[in-house]
Amino acid sequence: MHVFRRIIFVAAIAGFLAGILVTVAHHYGTTALILRAELFEQAVGAVAHIHAHAAGTVHDHGAAARWAPDNGLERTAYTAMADIVTAIAFALLLVSAYELRGAAVGWREGMFWGLAGFASFTLAPCLGLPPEVPGTEAGPLVARQVWWIGTVAATSAGLGLMFLQRRPVLTLAGVILLFAPHLIGAPHPEEFSSSAPESLMHDFVVMSIMTSLLFWLALGTLTGFFYKAMGRHGTDRGDLRTLRAFALGDGQRQRQ
Repeated sequence: MHVFRRIIFVAAIAGFLAGILVTVAHHYGTTALILRAELFEQAVGAVAHIHAHAAGTVHDHGAAARWAPDNGLERTAYTAMADIVTAIAFALLLVSAYELRGAAVGWREGMFWGLAGFASFTLAPCLGLPPEVPGTEAGPLVARQVWWIGTVAATSAGLGLMFLQRRPVLTLAGVILLFAPHLIGAPHPEEFSSSAPESLMHDFVVMSIMTSLLFWLALGTLTGFFYKAMGRHGTDRGDLRTLRAFALGDGQRQRQ
């Protein structure tokens, strides 16, 4: 049970800290761009609404209304909750991978694992399906989800075959897996359209990728640091005394 507790403790601590950090990055980066894109989307929707009334088209006003958090504190709070939950979930994956790998992991090794996570979950999918601002026409949802999941799985497996073993044949298989999703191609709409200007879409793609890079570097470094630290401080007890001992430090623990 101490292994399970160690995974949970490390993932919870590292995920919470990384989630708070990426929430700040979202607030001052991507959220501001999303709000600007929503203004363009609302303007296009208002024009379409006027044309529909002029043409006598019957439509349901109630179906178009949807709930959304108010801008400001409420939106930030929901973003923070989503970021923290997501960070803890990804931290569980990273720490579980550390345990399965069985090798020594500290903050440096964790940082490289974080870079692998960034390549698998952000960089590779972005090559086919870049982040989109509100008001952008997208391809079929199911097809996009299938391609995204396949790309993440293929990239993760490919990186593992390339860097976690030394057999040339498997390394070659890993390279093939990296390229396979992009040779298949991501699903796109027949005609691309967006209510936002091209410069705004470009800024959003860059900011989203940079925010994700920050997130994965922080998550990998924090999980590696706490994974090693918790291992040194007797996690076989697996209770809150372990966290207290880690916070107090070696010297104060000896005096107690």
